[in-house]
Amino acid sequence: METTQNKPGKGRLITYWIATALLAIGMLQSGIFAVLRTDQWVKLVTSLGYPVYFLTILGTWKILGVIAILVPRFKLLKEWAYAGFFFAMTGAFASHVFCHDYDIRGLMGPFFQAVFVVLSWYFRPADRKIVVV
Repeated sequence: METTQNKPGKGRLITYWIATALLAIGMLQSGIFAVLRTDQWVKLVTSLGYPVYFLTILGTWKILGVIAILVPRFKLLKEWAYAGFFFAMTGAFASHVFCHDYDIRGLMGPFFQAVFVVLSWYFRPADRKIVVV
């Protein structure tokens, strides 16, 4: 007889989908704004010493990465998307620090997105993992 208690793994699945949703929303939003080269994003990347065309490259990869982590299958592509998101967010955080930009808003976005990347990757369901034998 089944009880009303949580089934094993239900908490993991909830954590996965919350972290993945927050990651996807943040990356999609920032990716779109980067591709559109909004004034805020242009000011941000140029203040950190990056060229404006960097926005198109980074924004396009963010949008494609969101698609990769959300669609079923393509496990290897998901791994690359997670790695790319992690490198992009830790790189963004480091860029602010190295440019002595300690504005809390500039640091918290990349920090929390990196946390969401790690949580989403760690708690992803078995059917979204590459199994190494």
